[in-house]
Amino acid sequence: MITKQRKGRAALTAGVLAAALAASVGLAPAASAQETTDNQDMGGITAPGQTPLTPAQRATLLGIGRDTWRFFQNDVDTTTHLPLDNLGPGTTKGQYTSAANIGIYLQAVIAAKDLGLITPGNERNLLAATLHTVSGMQRSHGFLYQWYDTTTAQPILNPGGPACSTQTTPAQDNCSFLSAVDNGLFATGLVMVRSAVPSLRKQANALIGDMDFSIFYDNRAQTDCNTNPAIPGNQPTGQMYGGYYVGQGPAGYHNGAIYSDPRIAMYIGMGLHQMPGDVWWRSWRTLPPQRCSTDPDFSWQGQEPGGQWQQYTDPQSGKAFDVWEGHYTYPGTSLSFLPTWGGGMFEAEMVDQMVPETTWGTSGFGLADVRTAQVQETYATEVLHYPVWGLSPSSTADDTGGYGTFGVEGLQFPVGERLSQCTTCATEDVVTPHASFIALNVLPQDAFANIQKLRSTYPDVYSSDGGFYDAVNPTTGAVGHRRLVLDQSMIMIALDNALNDGAMRAHFAADPVSWAARTYLPMETMTLG
Repeated sequence: MITKQRKGRAALTAGVLAAALAASVGLAPAASAQETTDNQDMGGITAPGQTPLTPAQRATLLGIGRDTWRFFQNDVDTTTHLPLDNLGPGTTKGQYTSAANIGIYLQAVIAAKDLGLITPGNERNLLAATLHTVSGMQRSHGFLYQWYDTTTAQPILNPGGPACSTQTTPAQDNCSFLSAVDNGLFATGLVMVRSAVPSLRKQANALIGDMDFSIFYDNRAQTDCNTNPAIPGNQPTGQMYGGYYVGQGPAGYHNGAIYSDPRIAMYIGMGLHQMPGDVWWRSWRTLPPQRCSTDPDFSWQGQEPGGQWQQYTDPQSGKAFDVWEGHYTYPGTSLSFLPTWGGGMFEAEMVDQMVPETTWGTSGFGLADVRTAQVQETYATEVLHYPVWGLSPSSTADDTGGYGTFGVEGLQFPVGERLSQCTTCATEDVVTPHASFIALNVLPQDAFANIQKLRSTYPDVYSSDGGFYDAVNPTTGAVGHRRLVLDQSMIMIALDNALNDGAMRAHFAADPVSWAARTYLPMETMTLG
């Protein structure tokens, strides 16, 4: 069983909650002594047996950060100042971008300054140039559309596809789609800018102030069942829609599985007081057992979850919510964990690089973050017998320029004993370096060793002009010589946290929007032992 090694946890007081509820945009109120302590120490809990990085290890990681930053010097369009989605193989350039790419690139720039790779003046100039372009880009409800041409900053149907301006009839496609998760990452980038670079606060606030996360919230009538049978399709309510089609309405699906990357949009939507606490409690940790005869049968999921129904009282509305605190168990052990939808590392760990889950949610999502990394390492090395671990959506391990969904689904285990909720959503044959970096928070020694082993075992996966390439086949050694701005940015952010005491997480914690995460994360106790 895991032991919780605490490095500080925020204590919610009435004064903190009152100040947080009063603020959503603008300057943060003065921090309490407890908050100040927590904001300076954002390391969070780690797995047992993990020790801090040594000076030599830290120096090695900083060198990787320096090489990784060289990617960004070639990735940003010199006219629009927008980050390209990808570079490679060879001279190929993915001259398109998204809300997620932009939001996480903003954080990579901040990380570069925190790491001493650029000056504060360089940081401000880079951020200001991108924000200037974004402020003039076509948006709706304050949000960015799905894809943009980086040479024109105009929305496009698909990467390499036609401009949306050529459409004459609205359709439910990317020209009208606003992604909840992508715009959650975009908003998070803006939050980090206004927190880390006060001189750009006005620009960031102007963009945040236009946003309306309420369009992503399903406010239809809730029932005591898991779904509402009176609604066509017997859908859940009180959850977050996956997106919104401008002029047409919400997408026809929900981001109901909370333990995945879309939860970043919940933290921001709640933090801006545009989503109620219902979205936190009504979303599912694991797919729940039936409460009513009309509820969907989720027995098809990876394994039957253990757990219990637990009641929580929302701190804002005072409403009571029954939450299925479910978990999976790693076969043959007592290790309980919270499954992601498709078994990918960034589904679980990316959000913790921004929101201090392992500091504020030590009995809930922070503990789940630790367990996910343990499951990833154990399965890849002991069951798949790979020399390295870290499975997550990434480029394919070849030079076709493809992208694939990779994750630990537990496909080597019998049906009913698998490791992700969906067991047909990913394959298990590609390792991506970014997965190791986002595990540095929770497995510092094991993640560092894995990073080093990636370089020594597969020397073609790394070069000094951009750091790690995005993917390697751990069996054949084949490498995909492509780098994605999303994944390279995750590496930069993770290095900022690992080498600067959780600096990116501290930027978030210092912003008023963090009140929601600071409030809700400590409330929850999962059945993770």
